[in-house]
Amino acid sequence: MTTLKSKMQDDLTAAIKGRDELRAATLRMTLTAVTKEEVAGEAARELSDDEVLQVITREAKKRREAAAAFEKGGRAESAERERAEGEVLADYLPKQLGDEELAALVAEAVAEAKAGGAEGPRAIGAVMKIVNPKVAGRAEGGRVAAAVKRALGAAG
Repeated sequence: MTTLKSKMQDDLTAAIKGRDELRAATLRMTLTAVTKEEVAGEAARELSDDEVLQVITREAKKRREAAAAFEKGGRAESAERERAEGEVLADYLPKQLGDEELAALVAEAVAEAKAGGAEGPRAIGAVMKIVNPKVAGRAEGGRVAAAVKRALGAAG
């Protein structure tokens, strides 16, 4: 079993024993999503820590989107619950990059793409290919894309 998945299962057991309903429910839902991913496809398989991390990232994104939707619909209690679940999941995710760190990585990628002959607005794809592996799991795709567009707009 992957170390991240087993850590989540241990934390779930602790949350249940400690009667932490929010944490227990959140971990239970996330572990269910991991299990679904493991049995999807041709044959059941064990997910690597990176794959488990992708599932957690996806679940955290769902919580953020749901919180925004509940907030928009005037359901503050539900939005607060979703945000709280997102915070539980954040404990298992790598620390998010700050704006300055992200901008620095994007600037490096833009320079690298320019060296490869890609410039201007058409270089977005090339820069994203370079920067995505560097920020994997530490910055949302939307934030990365916006930073790349800003950098190319300023550079091009």
